[in-house]
Amino acid sequence: MDAMINYLPILIMIVLGAIFAGASFLASGIFAPSKRPTAAKTAPYECGIVPRREPPERFPVRFYLIAMVFIIFDVEVIFLYPWAVVFRELGLFGLIEVVAFAAAVFISFIYLVANGVLDWGPVKRLRPAVSERTTESTIARIGTTKEQAA
Repeated sequence: MDAMINYLPILIMIVLGAIFAGASFLASGIFAPSKRPTAAKTAPYECGIVPRREPPERFPVRFYLIAMVFIIFDVEVIFLYPWAVVFRELGLFGLIEVVAFAAAVFISFIYLVANGVLDWGPVKRLRPAVSERTTESTIARIGTTKEQAA
């Protein structure tokens, strides 16, 4: 019974976290603005600056995938340093835990590789490419005329 009392604060924090998450979802459902899109809601917003033209190319998502792979292995290395320092004190339990951690990291890496994180070949297009994108063809301007946008 005394051993279970040590876990009571953890249980209380889990319950409080669940209550907070549920209250947050409930409050956002009650107080959220209407879901009907308007021209102002669908317009792009970049720090109050209305772009005069679209960038020539969108920023590739692959950059973010490579960054995630770096973070995954960076976190693994950060956790392996303390484990290596106290390896002998942890014994078999420490070895099993670090193998489970390394397996989780390896599985996430395999998932990323399967989704093409390391494929830097030509981009596969699902639809025909537009010859030239312009601001008139991709974004809607609110309260501006063509003379002001130019």
